[in-house]
Amino acid sequence: RYEPTWGSLDARPLPAWFDEAKFGVFIHWGVFAVPSFGSEWFWWYWQKEKREQYVKFMEANYPPGFSYEDFGPQFTAEFFDPNQWADILKASGAKYVVLTSKHHEGFTLWGSKYSWNWNAVEVGPKRDLVAELAASVRNMTDLRFGLYHSLFEWFNPLFLEDATDGFKTRKFPTSKSLPELYEIVTKYQPEIIWSDGDGNAPDTYWNSTGFLAWLYNDSPVRDTVVTNDRWGVGSICTHGGFYTCSDRYNPGHLLPHKWENCMTIDMRSWGYRRDAQLDDYLTVEDLVKQLVETVSCGGNLLMNIGPTHDGRIAVVFEERLRQMGAWLKVNGEAIYGTKPWRAQNDTVTPQVWYTFSPKEGKVNAIFLNWPVSGTLELGEPQAKLGETQVKLVGYKEPLKWAALGDKGILIALPQLTHQQLPCQWGWTLQLTGTD
Repeated sequence: RYEPTWGSLDARPLPAWFDEAKFGVFIHWGVFAVPSFGSEWFWWYWQKEKREQYVKFMEANYPPGFSYEDFGPQFTAEFFDPNQWADILKASGAKYVVLTSKHHEGFTLWGSKYSWNWNAVEVGPKRDLVAELAASVRNMTDLRFGLYHSLFEWFNPLFLEDATDGFKTRKFPTSKSLPELYEIVTKYQPEIIWSDGDGNAPDTYWNSTGFLAWLYNDSPVRDTVVTNDRWGVGSICTHGGFYTCSDRYNPGHLLPHKWENCMTIDMRSWGYRRDAQLDDYLTVEDLVKQLVETVSCGGNLLMNIGPTHDGRIAVVFEERLRQMGAWLKVNGEAIYGTKPWRAQNDTVTPQVWYTFSPKEGKVNAIFLNWPVSGTLELGEPQAKLGETQVKLVGYKEPLKWAALGDKGILIALPQLTHQQLPCQWGWTLQLTGTD
């Protein structure tokens, strides 16, 4: 059994499925999808920081005295079709999904008995959005279902009171945050608890170790659940399950601890923005690059989309997710279930990243630019005559190659038209019989 101490909790082995999965989809959905302007931090930027663009937006479009709470009934979700979402998630090639059950605004996407009159069952859609998506994902896909939960809430009077007392009182975690965590685990049995928003309070204030000990010892998901590292000031990148370290974290080198790169397709926001321009969205080439770099360095990629207030996944997000799925259909064997190789990227040719398939003993070299010369030089592999074989994934014939001294290999790529390429954005060479 795990003790409620970091020493004990950090020693828990991460369930193997998470490292094998490599790719997940993050969904930021909440009342912030109603103004859908600027950022999911809309309420904070407008009311607390009083940023000019937010104040002007409200003055120009809403009557005087309009409050953030007044957005609640406008969060309608009339087009929310959880089966359609599940279909898109399945097509993306992702192996898990993480939904924001509650963001820093405090609005819960389930009918929480600890969030009276500020939840999706009582206000807005009048539906349990968490339950509906969980059911569709579990019935229609093999994705693992996870939930994001914000520990703190910007404007909750109990939290503000505790903060004023220097967190010596614990009214908010005991009456709101912790009961919610126990509630979502018991009710929805998520296999990822993605905690966030420590509110500058230590983990002792949140009783994070007490909750995690229960989660790992006695909860209905104790054997398969994975957690992140955002459990109070100082815990990020230090304690918990996998490390996130910061948003959009992509170190570019191997880390000794399992980590995740959580990032957004819309570079400026996690929530939906009506005013987003096309060049605010990462291209599929950008996304494939993120995935390949992340996985080669031992990480998982958690790619975020923000649905609309009426429950739609915008077409641009759907297209990107389906493109990722198309790429993974061809190249998935170089991603899923792989381990980092002794080199992460190539020393001679930039934009070549390595993974290793332990079962088959294959080195995967994923290259993001097709060379004009038709030959690809790799500085890392040590090829052996009569043993080494090189294959382009999605192409039948083995490729010709020549060793370059003790280390390095020159590979002749097949002459293919654009239409004949196995895929459009990054290709995988599989090397067997090489060190």
